[in-house]
Amino acid sequence: MEIKTHLGIDRALCGQPLALEEGRAQVELELRPEMAVDERGLVHGGFIFGAADYAAMLAVNDPYVVLGSAQTRFLKPCRVGEKVRFEAQLQEAPGRKKMVQVQGWRGEVEIFTGSFTCFVLDKHVLEV
Repeated sequence: MEIKTHLGIDRALCGQPLALEEGRAQVELELRPEMAVDERGLVHGGFIFGAADYAAMLAVNDPYVVLGSAQTRFLKPCRVGEKVRFEAQLQEAPGRKKMVQVQGWRGEVEIFTGSFTCFVLDKHVLEV
């Protein structure tokens, strides 16, 4: 399936798409040294959130999809050198509003869960 959204995203910071099908996406993020907040290699949650958000956008896969809100839980810390896989599944799609569930995994350990409310606009958000 062709990627239709977020074509200019920096995949080193937001993840590499692994799988894409109607209403589903999978993204993997390799946690890099520049993502660390301290000398022990703890990765800032913003990078985890960014990859989860990217997976949600890909699950909707519309050129004009934007994030409206998110309810998230960070379940485990992550560190530099790890790889995290995010799986996004479209749950509800009433009209322009799209509800997407995202889970993040480090191997078999769940590290993140979130519900993302996305909206598909008629044109680019900066043109509205």
